[in-house]
Amino acid sequence: MSDPIAVPVSERDPRKRYTPEGFEVPAPSERDVLYDVADGIATITFNRPLVLNAVDWSLTYHFGRAIMRAEADEAVRAVIVRGAGRTFCAGGDLQGSQRPDDLEPMNMLDTVLRIWRMPKPVIASVQGHALGQGIEIAGMCDFTIAAEGAQFGEIQIRHGFPPPMLVTPFLIGPKHAKELMMTGNVFDAETAFRMGLVNRVVPLGRLDEETRAFAERLVSLPPTTVALNKLLVNRVHELSGFIDGMQWRDDPALNELANATRGDTVSAARLDTLREQGWEAFKRQRDEHHR
Repeated sequence: MSDPIAVPVSERDPRKRYTPEGFEVPAPSERDVLYDVADGIATITFNRPLVLNAVDWSLTYHFGRAIMRAEADEAVRAVIVRGAGRTFCAGGDLQGSQRPDDLEPMNMLDTVLRIWRMPKPVIASVQGHALGQGIEIAGMCDFTIAAEGAQFGEIQIRHGFPPPMLVTPFLIGPKHAKELMMTGNVFDAETAFRMGLVNRVVPLGRLDEETRAFAERLVSLPPTTVALNKLLVNRVHELSGFIDGMQWRDDPALNELANATRGDTVSAARLDTLREQGWEAFKRQRDEHHR
């Protein structure tokens, strides 16, 4: 596939979407998530590199289908989740298109809970950024291997959104979780490692190799015992209320407060900036206190 070509501002089609650099954003397609199996390892790749693998309905749908496929395939003993390009996943796509009405609904929470419940181990391979939904998808995987220089953060508070998936408190404890979720700060891979968000940090040039070697080690072990030990660890967290925590919107008071976040004056002003002035102006306003 040839490299994309930047389109000058004067030549851009107003019906289409472009990155800040002027690259046309491809329409949603089944290529937004790639799936490959070799030697008992399924590799699932987020494939929207021009928008830093931001999560829209298409990535959500095709990722869910890919996880279901890996779970059902008896030849698959371990799964790697990775991102194409320079970033794992930069979070939700605030400018994504609407899901077609005739498409089967697919929910990211259901998909990450499938990762949680399926007996096969899942490894997140993270380069660049894992922000918002990106950090939460990585967190729901059984292991996370990060490249040096990777960045992690629950930045959705900067534009007034609640966490899509409430996994962070179970991974790193209340003090660190509050710092991530209540400040929107971004942390490097070494800090994420010390917090417990990451299993190991490796050089960027060795990320794929190290992740593959980790998956091969899992594949070499007795699969029934691997499955049992995964589910035993998960069971401890479930007894501590993990599933109830993930389904926090079932609590009427919390759901009412979440719905009220869109009416917050700071949130409303920032989203108005996005609609009226575009992505770059929105980012400047959102991130002005986080440099």
